[in-house]
Amino acid sequence: DIAGSAVALLQPSRAVIRRVVIIGPAHRLPVAGLALPAESTFATPLGEVPVDTKAVDEIAGFDFVHVVGSAHAREHALEVHLPFLQSALDCFSIVPLLAGDMSATHMRDLINHLWGGDETRFVISSDLSHFHDYDTARRIDAETSFAIERLAADRIGAHQACGWIAIQGLLMAAHAHHLRGHIVDVRNSGDTAGNRVDVVGYGAYAFAE
Repeated sequence: DIAGSAVALLQPSRAVIRRVVIIGPAHRLPVAGLALPAESTFATPLGEVPVDTKAVDEIAGFDFVHVVGSAHAREHALEVHLPFLQSALDCFSIVPLLAGDMSATHMRDLINHLWGGDETRFVISSDLSHFHDYDTARRIDAETSFAIERLAADRIGAHQACGWIAIQGLLMAAHAHHLRGHIVDVRNSGDTAGNRVDVVGYGAYAFAE
């Protein structure tokens, strides 16, 4: 799995990582800014994952962060990553955020506020290109991957990834923290069981000093 290939890189630090900030696009409900859940835990077949309520209380002070439980009720963009994280890490909490209409600079500021140290990691949830033919998707996704590797936030847009605002914000923060990006895996639905007429792209990337 594409997402699993990136999360697996966290395993050597499984005893150190205690908090994972997960940011994805809001698919089910229009959101202004960033939406926090109303719940204090998320549940999967592997068990419950607590929300970092201390961090949630801190970022609630940003005027673009709101508690919108209904936005999380039927959303998949964050929860799909939890089983991978539960398998790769020991004991951890999450800061689950759904991004809607907001600026990349606000996203960068939020990420920088939560940056922390070795105990914190960020997971940005997003597909890549949507519903192009196979060759077109591969070309667009290759361009996106090139921009992500080089932390070129201004070269990422809505036509390249549904979670483009969160990607832009992370790339801006990664640049400020002197990180480098590298590709872990890039494929699309045409590489598995799907057709090659209208495919969806997927990519996994990691950032380190």
